[in-house]
Amino acid sequence: MESSFLTAVFLPLALFTVMLGMGLGLRVDDFTRVLVYPKAVIVGLLAQLVMLPILGFGLASVFPLSPELAVGVMILAACPGGPTSNLVTYLARGNVALSITLTAISSLVTVVTIPLVVNVATGIFMGEAATLRLPFIATVVQIAVITIIPVAIGMALHRYLPRFAAQVERGVKWLSLALLGLIIAGLLVQQRASVVGFFAQVGLVTLTLNLVAMALGYGIALAARLDRPSATAITVEVGIQNGTLAIAIASAPTLLNQPEMAIPAAIYSLLMFATGGAFAAWASRQGHREKTLVG
Repeated sequence: MESSFLTAVFLPLALFTVMLGMGLGLRVDDFTRVLVYPKAVIVGLLAQLVMLPILGFGLASVFPLSPELAVGVMILAACPGGPTSNLVTYLARGNVALSITLTAISSLVTVVTIPLVVNVATGIFMGEAATLRLPFIATVVQIAVITIIPVAIGMALHRYLPRFAAQVERGVKWLSLALLGLIIAGLLVQQRASVVGFFAQVGLVTLTLNLVAMALGYGIALAARLDRPSATAITVEVGIQNGTLAIAIASAPTLLNQPEMAIPAAIYSLLMFATGGAFAAWASRQGHREKTLVG
């Protein structure tokens, strides 16, 4: 698969499909539910938008990474949430409504925060003289177009054609997973000469990002005295990143156009299904145990 075809065709198609699938399950209420769960939403958003970039910076600084891979880790940390987190929250018996709300709101806010985080990261890890920058306004517009428009289309279908939206939602989600798999495979093939080295370099740091983010998310939620389902939702939202968006930011020709920076997100996207599944199994058992004791 040629790099240009991968980034120019498959990547936009995958991201559009992912965000469309998310929109098919969203309603306007999902953006206003902050009034229902104010503390939980604020805690979750602070963990996603503030704690994650700080954690990403700490890990990218501690681990022996090339400047490009360090920036790739920061791009990943700047892209929280995604449709996968909603599914994992459901499997973990978490607060799905809270999960959807956090995904919806963070998807809007990160349109602005992603270029800020990425530009700071390139300045720190690649040097102040680095010419690689995301033009702020142009990047905000591009991210808005590739994320908000398909979400809006999905929401419109959910609102005006609910039966059709319900019928195609599951198929769209499976298609998005298949396209993500193709993109990851394409990136690894494209970087095949260095893929073993990349796994050795970023496999541990991305796994650490995933596990530590989940642990901190769970700890913060418990410290805020949230109920178990809400703590579960925040744990998943903080721990499961939007790998497709991170890959797009790193490798799309109209954004950074640096496929090597997409490697952390590609490897992370493989690891998160295992860790997310393990957490969902554990949390589901805990939830069932609590329900049995209460009953």
